[in-house]
Amino acid sequence: MKYRTQLQKTSYNGLLWVGFFALLFFFPISVSAASAPVSPKGAPKQLIRNLRAHVHHVFVIYQENRSFDSYFGSFPGADNLATAEARAHGFKQWDSIGNTWVTPFLLKAADTSDADHARDALLAKADGGRMDHFVAYEEDRWLHRAQANPQFARQMGLLTMAHEDCTTIPFLWMYAHRFALYDHIFQAMYGPSTPGNIDLIAGQTGQTQAARHPDQKFKSTSGIGEPVVNDADPHFGPYASAAGAFKTHQLDQTYATLMLTMKGRQAQNDVKIDTDDIKDDIGALARLNHKAIPWAWYQEGFGNGEGDDHPAYIPHHNSPQYFGYIRQNPAMWSGEHDLVDFFTAVDNKLLPSQSVVFVKGGRKNPFGWKPADPRASHVLGDDDHPGYSDSQLSESLVARVVNTVARSPYWKDSVIIVIWDDSEGFYDHVPPPQFEQCPDQQPCGDGPRVPLLLISPYARSGGIVSDPGDHVSFAKFLDVLFDLPPMASLPDEKPYMPQGPRDGNPRLTNLLGGFDAARLAGSKAPIPAAQAMIPDKVVNTFPPPMSCRDTGVTPVLIPGASLTPPAGFTIPLE
Repeated sequence: MKYRTQLQKTSYNGLLWVGFFALLFFFPISVSAASAPVSPKGAPKQLIRNLRAHVHHVFVIYQENRSFDSYFGSFPGADNLATAEARAHGFKQWDSIGNTWVTPFLLKAADTSDADHARDALLAKADGGRMDHFVAYEEDRWLHRAQANPQFARQMGLLTMAHEDCTTIPFLWMYAHRFALYDHIFQAMYGPSTPGNIDLIAGQTGQTQAARHPDQKFKSTSGIGEPVVNDADPHFGPYASAAGAFKTHQLDQTYATLMLTMKGRQAQNDVKIDTDDIKDDIGALARLNHKAIPWAWYQEGFGNGEGDDHPAYIPHHNSPQYFGYIRQNPAMWSGEHDLVDFFTAVDNKLLPSQSVVFVKGGRKNPFGWKPADPRASHVLGDDDHPGYSDSQLSESLVARVVNTVARSPYWKDSVIIVIWDDSEGFYDHVPPPQFEQCPDQQPCGDGPRVPLLLISPYARSGGIVSDPGDHVSFAKFLDVLFDLPPMASLPDEKPYMPQGPRDGNPRLTNLLGGFDAARLAGSKAPIPAAQAMIPDKVVNTFPPPMSCRDTGVTPVLIPGASLTPPAGFTIPLE
């Protein structure tokens, strides 16, 4: 385990700020690990026993489309844009329209257009790990393929090099400062939102299915097929509109998921339809005789899940909906709910004794929130996806969920994980690890880095966790916490490994590095709920009345970068 203590500063202005960070850059502070290393294969048995004794509820706030550098590129102590590694991987990129070099710059704006984050785009931008084609690819895409005017194409290219800090997203920076921030988590598949959402619950996006049914392998990255690499809507409804029912839909996904392993022995009673490819898995779960761990998926705009008229709802973000054995078995599909039902369930203390709860925003927040920028009055989404979501509305959704848990009895035995499903095609300097090969002869993954926050009474506060992992680390965490059989060990998946779930892969962290062993052991006080709370008045005001000083963090000075956008840059809005 790699663990670095955050640098805690309070001043954000003036020559003192510049001078201090100049000294810090030339005379870096070396901090030793806070505790003994944790093996990626597991953790000390006592730590696991303590974890299981204290943590009974896992809340996952699954946001959209931000690279690590785009949100935490100037966060102190992290693998950020001030590192030598950044200078070696795309820190300067050529703007062919403006005929100039571009370096990362600070963007103080909560609303922007949507950059290209399709599979082909991410592969091209990463450029074999050189991380140096973000500007060039985006400009070329808009100028030559989309036939946009050069000015707009240039703005979109430059946008990929922008990053935000505590000026714009203070809530997220406050959580990162008070709890744990992971800086080496990658999206598990080169692709847009859907693969990331599926990876979170299945540890793969269909490699097992492709190996078992070779005729189902994808023929193009824009078509349907296995593994899933694009945002084709799920095989099953509901859809955002009636028109969605007539679109080309992805194949029924038929491999194991956390929803299946969490069913334990109950799977043999609750999973009866569409079981051809998981029959032996179900039998194995029955023999293991584990009790069920209840799960719930709360997604904005879902309503009651009937019909095809849910304008705020984004079906391709609801990964359980891709699996026929979840969608078509009522005992499984009963875990699906509307976002607003989450607050009712927690406020009324309706959760079971153990639970895993997923929270997703959507296209139109249900809280009456509106962006501060009048030009973005149409941007009402709160899941952080550029183009239709505002980053401040989106961090307010995170804050509202965190506040709700912190004010409830569940805080004392919970962990809240905030993670993003893909990098949006925004620049990140860390070359992703590579594994497997997809049918297009390109690596299946990993894709660029994404942020991950771990918020819990038992978190390591004030630190950066650098254990390497990706979306599948979440499955590994649940496997450890609830003693679930890894999906990779199940009989219908195991014969096809490594073309399948990676929750048995020792390369990936199980996220335990974000927990404080002393807090779990009881020799150190848990973090009080008050440390996670943000006043409702602040959460519901845009822009939020919170400064960098309030977060307790000062952004690092990034040599060679700029605190203002390049000359001629205007923020592109859709």
